[in-house]
Amino acid sequence: MSIYAKLTEIGKKYHVLHKFFRPVFNWTPMYRRTTAKVISVSEDFTFVAIKIPLSYKNKNYNGSLFGGSLFSAVDPIPMVQLTQILDSRYVVWDKSAEIFFKRPAKEDVYAQFEFNHTEIAEIKENVKNLGEYTFVKTTELRSKDGEKLFCVVNKTLYVADKKFYKEKERNRSSIRTQTSNSF
Repeated sequence: MSIYAKLTEIGKKYHVLHKFFRPVFNWTPMYRRTTAKVISVSEDFTFVAIKIPLSYKNKNYNGSLFGGSLFSAVDPIPMVQLTQILDSRYVVWDKSAEIFFKRPAKEDVYAQFEFNHTEIAEIKENVKNLGEYTFVKTTELRSKDGEKLFCVVNKTLYVADKKFYKEKERNRSSIRTQTSNSF
């Protein structure tokens, strides 16, 4: 079990995960290197907000925010957020992502990540009926006042029933073993 999983387990046990998620997530090396900061987390994790401050650490050759910083700041949030929203009967993975740049960011950038209750119900219903479900979650990165759109990130997320996922992985391993033994 990873250190992140252990901290999550403790936070959920004492119903304080939302309170220490922000400082702990910001402290982790994998997120700290993005230069972004989680600035807000709702108690039920349906809302997360981040800020990416423009600094010497993330300026590109042209003086705007480096596209890799914009992308990496967004990358882990939807998957981690949805993992916290859903219970331990589900597996959540990132499948793919794409970024569309709209204009250079020469100021601090903000993003909000939201899952409404209808989306969560739809995810659970699809997983219940199909065993697994893949969908795209879109995030816009904007100026503080929301007027300027700097880029859009589409994340393809995969959610599955944990039992279904384990069986699928077991079958995949079995096929790999059979294929490698046939040569």
